[in-house]
Amino acid sequence: MQQLGFGSRVEHPHFGKGVVVDLGSEFYTIWFKSQNSTKSIGKDYTELKILEATTDVNSSNQQITLADIELALNNILEQRLHEFQLVPLANKWNNGKLILQPNDTSLQSKEIPIDVFFHKIVMVRDRLRLIEQKVNAHKILTDEEKIDIQQYITAIYGSLTTFNILFKETHHQFKGVASKE
Repeated sequence: MQQLGFGSRVEHPHFGKGVVVDLGSEFYTIWFKSQNSTKSIGKDYTELKILEATTDVNSSNQQITLADIELALNNILEQRLHEFQLVPLANKWNNGKLILQPNDTSLQSKEIPIDVFFHKIVMVRDRLRLIEQKVNAHKILTDEEKIDIQQYITAIYGSLTTFNILFKETHHQFKGVASKE
């Protein structure tokens, strides 16, 4: 197998695509996107597919450290967290509250600010979208299995359409399967 340098792009049959971030005498340290971590892979591992090889094996100024990866991931996560705030609540609900009143009058009701509840709904929606992306990009699932799982996710979206009244803009809302009536 060809010797790889820092920054070489590879694909592992189980871990997916990765980048060589460190070199040892017998192992490459590779950061894998799907694992969100580094793995040590033997230099003699024949199933490692080379996508783009670099020959830089001595330059320490191009070496990507785990700290560099963590910083990059933190920046990406920080940007994604701000995306949650970009989903506006419908104006009529500003400063509103959700009141959960049990039928039993001896029990205390629960009040939740609507913006807090809305933020949780948006987080559920965004996490469902991430699950969708992971299912669609999965390398082992068959197309039939992906469609089957996607139907469950679509049904979940459909169950959550009740909360669409909270969204200011319709393109942020949940969309389930359109009825065929």
